[in-house]
Amino acid sequence: MAKSLADQLLNAGLVDKKKAKQAEQQKRKTSRQQQKGKAEPDETQQRLAKERAEKAERDRELNRQRQHAEQAKALRAQAWQMLRQSEVSASGEVRFSFTDPRVNKIKQLYVDETAQAQLAKGRLAICADDERFYVVPRNVADKVAERFADAVIFIADTKAVEPDEDDPYKDFPIPDDLMW
Repeated sequence: MAKSLADQLLNAGLVDKKKAKQAEQQKRKTSRQQQKGKAEPDETQQRLAKERAEKAERDRELNRQRQHAEQAKALRAQAWQMLRQSEVSASGEVRFSFTDPRVNKIKQLYVDETAQAQLAKGRLAICADDERFYVVPRNVADKVAERFADAVIFIADTKAVEPDEDDPYKDFPIPDDLMW
């Protein structure tokens, strides 16, 4: 039987046992790396690249959601600040009734006569936060509605005040002092 080259070199005394062992280990190591390099890294690299891409997409989506939430929070804060700064003090003894769309109930707010007339004509609007109602000018209510639409509770429809051409009672307007 033929001896391996390493055995022949050992018997001839040209190489010691330690060097022969190191050469054999190096040979095994390179063959393993070649086998792994051909089959596994392609599949694992593809899988890892796919996982990285999916994770990056998830991170981008979470970042978009986070930015959107921060933006909505900032707009809401701007709306509340506008309401507090431009509130019209209209407290009085005249009751003004309006529908609160958040709870679908009729609410009352006590205002003075001029505020009641302006609310009815649509020059003033009613906005609300969780705690209280604000009477603000219509232009402020429009700006608040752009930022946070849920804050605007009541704005009188100015078109509803004008009678239709076909209305048989258009010559008989409802008096302004009519209270229910």
